[in-house]
Amino acid sequence: MNYLGNKEILNNHKIGFLCSRKVPADSILKTYDWAIKQRDEGKCIISGFHSKIEKDVFEILLKGKQPIILILARSIMKRWTQEIIHALERNRLLIISPFDSSIKRITTETAAKRNELLITLADEIFIPYQANDGIVQKVISAIANQKIITYL
Repeated sequence: MNYLGNKEILNNHKIGFLCSRKVPADSILKTYDWAIKQRDEGKCIISGFHSKIEKDVFEILLKGKQPIILILARSIMKRWTQEIIHALERNRLLIISPFDSSIKRITTETAAKRNELLITLADEIFIPYQANDGIVQKVISAIANQKIITYL
């Protein structure tokens, strides 16, 4: 396991955020409202923040002061945006990668391993939308009796 940032964030109650890539329009605005509420309440969110909606939520969260955990589906990169550097400097971001430096690209397999780690670390899971027979639905069906799962 490779870490960048504040490992103490792992001690927080963590809400895992997973969402299918294709999201209906009515779910998008509700998800943004949820993200703003979590940010304003200082809740720690853990996610891969990979899909478009997940990236949007990450941007919303970065504007707050609460802790965030980003789990990568590849090795830890060497270059980061100014927003991420700023969050790291303020000790409110932890970036985790279960992969060594040889894994440079995201694949279906690395995304699955990232999601497994996310679910293991999260205390509860929030899913604003899951497509029928999609990756999120398969992941959730495997852990349905182990975690608190909230849907939008």
